[in-house]
Amino acid sequence: MSRTSSGFVAGLTAAALAVVGFLAYQASASAPDDLNARPDKSPTTPTKSPKGKGGSLALPDRSGTGKRVVYSLEGDRVWLVGDSGKAKRTYKVTPSTVDPEPGTYEVTSRQGQVTGSDGRQVEHVVRFTAVDGITVGFSAALNGSTEKPDPAKKTGGIRSSREDGNAMWDFAIIETTVVVVK
Repeated sequence: MSRTSSGFVAGLTAAALAVVGFLAYQASASAPDDLNARPDKSPTTPTKSPKGKGGSLALPDRSGTGKRVVYSLEGDRVWLVGDSGKAKRTYKVTPSTVDPEPGTYEVTSRQGQVTGSDGRQVEHVVRFTAVDGITVGFSAALNGSTEKPDPAKKTGGIRSSREDGNAMWDFAIIETTVVVVK
């Protein structure tokens, strides 16, 4: 009888763990977009129309709809936009020496850590296009550096702080839309 009851208890324990795991997955999948928002950081909600001004924190006009990453070439700024169409986060970036053309792209690959095209160790690489054989994507240098790349070298890494790189990594999975604007 002891063997039968211990088998029964083990079966119930396994079933309970499976149910808890399933419920945890459902809870994470249905969590609202703004759980990771940090109101104490720079504003992420559009406050005015940028009208071509690159330094504005407002989400650029004609930058798409739905969940997407918006990258402003002139403003050197990125917006992470949720399903609602509202910016969840925005931050400055250091552009690469190779710029993609304005347009709509998708995240094609991601890599946790790699040596960047400038020779620096980078993390949270989110790639979305290539220009003349140079892969273009977002990343953060492991040493936290966001200095401008050597203009004599062709590089495709759009650099951010490590904190902003973490936010990009969490947000931009494969096939996430990336909209590049002037």
